[in-house]
Amino acid sequence: MTVSPIRVLLVDDSAVVRGAIGRMLDAAGDIKVVTTATNGRQALEALKHTVVDVVLLDVEMPEMDGITVLPLILERHPGVRVVMQSSLTQEGAAITMQALALGATDFIAKPTAKGTTGLAAMEQEVIGKVRAIGRMSPRRNGSHGSTPPTPARPAVERTRSILNVEGTRPQCLAIAASTGGPNALAEVLSHLSKDVMVPIVITQHMPPVFTGLLAQRLGRDSGRDCVEAKQGMPLVPGRVHLAPGDFHMLVATHEGAPFLRLTQTEPENHCRPAADPMLRSVASVYGAGALVAVLTGMGEDGRRGCEAIRERGGRVIAQDEATSVVWGMPGAVAQAGLADLVLPITEIAPRITAMCGGAA
Repeated sequence: MTVSPIRVLLVDDSAVVRGAIGRMLDAAGDIKVVTTATNGRQALEALKHTVVDVVLLDVEMPEMDGITVLPLILERHPGVRVVMQSSLTQEGAAITMQALALGATDFIAKPTAKGTTGLAAMEQEVIGKVRAIGRMSPRRNGSHGSTPPTPARPAVERTRSILNVEGTRPQCLAIAASTGGPNALAEVLSHLSKDVMVPIVITQHMPPVFTGLLAQRLGRDSGRDCVEAKQGMPLVPGRVHLAPGDFHMLVATHEGAPFLRLTQTEPENHCRPAADPMLRSVASVYGAGALVAVLTGMGEDGRRGCEAIRERGGRVIAQDEATSVVWGMPGAVAQAGLADLVLPITEIAPRITAMCGGAA
């Protein structure tokens, strides 16, 4: 049976960028750039006549820019996923974080160097993200809504067990996320009871600059103290500690007091920060008092870390497929039998609250 390619609308006012990225995507084999546009108005017109799974959207364009057209695309074409093209600057990161809050699925980093060097560095990221996000397209999964249906997964169903909320009360909450993570994190943290006063540590796959802005957004959305982690920072109950871009974040102790260590050891799962090193350290320090939530994301980062968590008696919640932008990370955990519960994103915060003894 032949599987149709992932259909992409590429929106960028630069003919050079359109040509370069278009060739990358078309060469992947399972992705096809079906049409292009040079600004937001052209993009809206193209979407009227062309079936698309993913829109790759630049920010700065004449006539109608990316931020202006983004909500219009999402409103008029709810089954389409939008991936922003972002520059790795403070201004570019701020605009990208705004786009994610408006509903963009993810972003790719625009090349920072002229010529082929910067584009070559971009190739793996753009193909990987478009492929992962496009495969979850409602069109490809037989749905016209904003989320694909959940197929039967007997093997995953058998791995589920009921978390004992009266067991060991969590002493630390660790969360791992990647593609689609910023909005999933905002959903969980903003619905977590203020009674939950354990330290919270988060690894979200993001480059430098972006993580600081994400910490600010999560703080605004949740009403919690949310900080980008720094070397030697003590873990504070109730505070959200976010791994900074390009550093693994580990939990350690000194005279019984937990604190954070930042390292630039080799990337794991092609990521730095990565969730696995964070989760291994949380398992080592907190043992059965560790509670983990693995949210939407590409790849398998978090699976090995969850093995360490379960070996020490800690517990794991994985986001379900139907509410994940990409069911890579939580799917790997669930399919390995490491998830105590597989839950929709809206049910994760209430479950954590109940386990921590907080009021709903």
